[in-house]
Amino acid sequence: MERRKSPRRKMVLPVKILVDRTTHLAHTVDITGAGARLAGFRTQLQVGATIELQRGPRKAKFLVRWIKDLDANELQMGIECQDLQEKFWGVDLAQQDQESRNEMDALMTLLTRSKATSN
Repeated sequence: MERRKSPRRKMVLPVKILVDRTTHLAHTVDITGAGARLAGFRTQLQVGATIELQRGPRKAKFLVRWIKDLDANELQMGIECQDLQEKFWGVDLAQQDQESRNEMDALMTLLTRSKATSN
């Protein structure tokens, strides 16, 4: 069962995570307009914690929704934005979604034509 509100985009972007006035480095694994999956984080956090992410000059608060231990020194976590900013990631996700739909429509048209001419 799908629980996501929007599709994920695989994208590795460096980010800074500010927790208790300490800056940590991590990176995204995939992103959405409302959140991300982060990896490369090495400090223990709790689900429900609020963190601040910095991507270039932009900063935003995120809620930690889930945490997965990859090994003793690395975590992955799902985060959800608390103060959504347009283009926080520096990527126009709406444009990419439209491009993906256009590519899929073109593929389906080609497949339909190919099937019609082979019959």
